[in-house]
Amino acid sequence: NTTQPSYAHTMETPRSEHGCYEGMMSAIGLTMGLLGSVPCLPCCCFNPYQIVPQGNVGLVSRFGRYYRSVDPGLYFVNSVSETLSKVDIKIRIESIPRQQVMTKDNVGVLIDSTLYWHIVDPYVATYMVQDVQRALIERTMTTMRQIIGTRTLQASIESRDTIAHEIQDIIAPAAVAWGVKIESILLKDLIFTADLQETLAAAAKQRRVGESKVISAKAEVDAAKLMREASDILNTPAAMQIRYLETMADMAKSSGTKVIFMP
Repeated sequence: NTTQPSYAHTMETPRSEHGCYEGMMSAIGLTMGLLGSVPCLPCCCFNPYQIVPQGNVGLVSRFGRYYRSVDPGLYFVNSVSETLSKVDIKIRIESIPRQQVMTKDNVGVLIDSTLYWHIVDPYVATYMVQDVQRALIERTMTTMRQIIGTRTLQASIESRDTIAHEIQDIIAPAAVAWGVKIESILLKDLIFTADLQETLAAAAKQRRVGESKVISAKAEVDAAKLMREASDILNTPAAMQIRYLETMADMAKSSGTKVIFMP
């Protein structure tokens, strides 16, 4: 079974010039916490115990300075001198806002994409980056515009998986520096803009008209060939004799005097 990796860590903190004050406040917080942990006294003092749920890491700071990370569980937190921040390290599914991108052949398309990522260094992602989620989205959108801008529309449609891998390879180093790992990027849809749809529809209509004209012209050529062949056949002596005999038979059926010129 796969278990959550341990991020438990305690950092040595330097001595503070306000050591006496900090020690006094810590002692007060400890006393209040001990009182708050008694079942009948939480109404007077804060309960010092806090829970870090599974799938999260707790970052504990003392007087504003980070000093340790804790794994899921129940922990005593000094309500006066310490604060506990919970960082979600589960894989997140982030929908990238739809954006219009220009291809190499100057065609605008709308792209829907999804980013799969998770935090691997809670300290860096929390204290070294102001908004790691926004940073990832902005970096992904910018890289996507750059890569698709080097491809034609047809190439972009045919190589969506390749484009996604290229985007991931480019933003992965920056993500690592932010304490994040990119699991994958998915290009869900390439949507044509309204202008492009009208252009493609007009081109398709013109193509159908052209194809119908070609078919009509071929039919006329075939008909002309058949007429030429029939004319050649009917101009032979044997064909002329047959036509003469057919004419004689038709004349014999009618009444009246007939004058026949023999060839």
